[in-house]
Amino acid sequence: MWNYDSGDEEPASQSDKSELHSTLKSLASKLEDLSTCNDLIAKHGAALQRSLSELENLKLPAESGEKIKAVNERATLFRITSNAMINACRDFLELAESHSRKWQRALQYEREQRIRLEETIEQLAKQHNSLERACRGAPGLSSSTTAVSSTSKGSVQPAKGEASDEDEETEYFDAMEDAPAFITVTADPKHHRRSGSNLSGANEGHPEDWNLEDNVFESANQTGYNESTCKDVLPKKRRRTRIPDKPNYSLNLWSIMKNCIGKELSKIPMPVNFNEPLSMLQRLTEDLEYHELLDKAVKCESSTEQMCFVAAFSVSSYSTTVHRTAKPFNPLLGETYELDRLDELGFRSLCEQVSHHPPAAAHHVYSKQGWTLWQEITIASKFRGKYLSIMPLGAIHLEFHSSGNHYVWRKVTSTVHNIIVGKLWIDQSGDIEIVNHKSKDKCQLKFTPYSYFSRDVPRKVTGVVTDADGKAHYVMSGTWDENMECSKIVQSSRGSTSSEGKQKTVYQTLAPKVLWKKYPLQENAENMYFFSDLALTLNEPEEGVAPTDSRLRPDQRLMENGKWDEANVEKQRLEEKQRAVRRRREAEAVEALEEGKDYEGYIPLWFERKVDPLTGELICVYKGGYWEAKEKQDWDLCPDIF
Repeated sequence: MWNYDSGDEEPASQSDKSELHSTLKSLASKLEDLSTCNDLIAKHGAALQRSLSELENLKLPAESGEKIKAVNERATLFRITSNAMINACRDFLELAESHSRKWQRALQYEREQRIRLEETIEQLAKQHNSLERACRGAPGLSSSTTAVSSTSKGSVQPAKGEASDEDEETEYFDAMEDAPAFITVTADPKHHRRSGSNLSGANEGHPEDWNLEDNVFESANQTGYNESTCKDVLPKKRRRTRIPDKPNYSLNLWSIMKNCIGKELSKIPMPVNFNEPLSMLQRLTEDLEYHELLDKAVKCESSTEQMCFVAAFSVSSYSTTVHRTAKPFNPLLGETYELDRLDELGFRSLCEQVSHHPPAAAHHVYSKQGWTLWQEITIASKFRGKYLSIMPLGAIHLEFHSSGNHYVWRKVTSTVHNIIVGKLWIDQSGDIEIVNHKSKDKCQLKFTPYSYFSRDVPRKVTGVVTDADGKAHYVMSGTWDENMECSKIVQSSRGSTSSEGKQKTVYQTLAPKVLWKKYPLQENAENMYFFSDLALTLNEPEEGVAPTDSRLRPDQRLMENGKWDEANVEKQRLEEKQRAVRRRREAEAVEALEEGKDYEGYIPLWFERKVDPLTGELICVYKGGYWEAKEKQDWDLCPDIF
């Protein structure tokens, strides 16, 4: 865990103490001034009354006597009003004095509680660091005493049946109430004649075996994405396979978080120590890590079989997150990121940050293999003390050119656990419904949240592919960090009712086929932010990109090169520059409003806002022009954001 002492804790507390004493001293001085004014009003009012009474007793003409009498009556009214005010002031003084003592005691108590809490949390963090160091240094540490499983799969969650030192820090989920309402039973292959059918699968009327390519994924997984087979593309350009090792910086998280209490999480300026050297636009582009699943889906003649590949693709995007507990850089408004792999892998991708509050990124991918993908993702987050929930909002669209099949789905919730104390780990939970709006096929995927008491494998994903009539054709199963399999259903029947009163469907299936398997990470991945082969290439400098491209962002580049102190300074400069532009834009909006003119606000450069005909939502879609501008190297429209 982070244990960097920022050196700002004691000055901050001294400043708080000084400010408190200064405020109380100022209040006391004002109260004393008010009390003095009260005494003076009473004294001078009484003197005025006496003088007027003496004038009345003098022998003066009748006319003068009447005027003096009128003045005396007004003075009497003034004295009565002044006395009422004096009494009210006296009551206020008494209340202020009594309550100021209460406020002082309350403030002092709260300050002592804050200091005590800070000391407790700091002590816990130190103890946890000591335990971690002791565990790392302990010889012959057996798996039975390890608190966190570290299998070859790279698990970072507490392993089932093992002792755990995170009982107090880890947020556990109960087993899901609506567990998958089906059971799969593998059918006897002797009873089902094999078919020499093509990739489209078996006839609907006969439970024949389906002929997905048995070994194509296994062979692709031997060497990683750079070696994936792709027809009609040129030999691949040599890309970098490593980045500078992550410096051994540590940080006291509490020293930052204690000053952020009560603030909106998205507006808290965080140092780069919490980041990885990629922007959110580049992380969004990582969804294409297993793009070959979509290349294979193009060849499917059966829409339900194609849905299996699309479902596997939707799950594969989470495999890169299992170790990635660091946050990506928040893109600046107008920042872009391109990934042009048209010649190498058959696709090219463009992302643009189209909104800052709330942060939203638009993404468009074209593949000459026969598909187009687009999405606009807005990130909503909720900080719940021990864990952080990250909810991507927005629909993902995928359309196949030849068939016209148009798939739409949304992402699930990501949860980062042990925010304050403990080893950070990530879980994915929720449901994904993928709909083919042309054929009306559906796939319901369930991401089961981690439960300490569950017998299921961690990070489990299950689902069923159904056609427009609701008939189930395939069962999907696997984990979001490793692999997904698909089993063709040959028969279904109603099972017995469970103790909870739920009746489960029993699906008799053929042997499962592996659709997707995660590529292995580099040997030194833990020192390179656990980046995959694709992620290692995303921030590689490239000529000809737009001046707003994430590769050119100076703070991110400095961080990747290990210069974190310089990166923090540069990050503050860029954020202040962005705030200045936003203030200028707000001033222009106010000026336009005062003049009765319309103000359009910020307009994205390469995307335009339109109503989605399928979802009815207002989304940013690619309007064209970027790749033409790149070809001409005409970037005059690009804003100066770096």
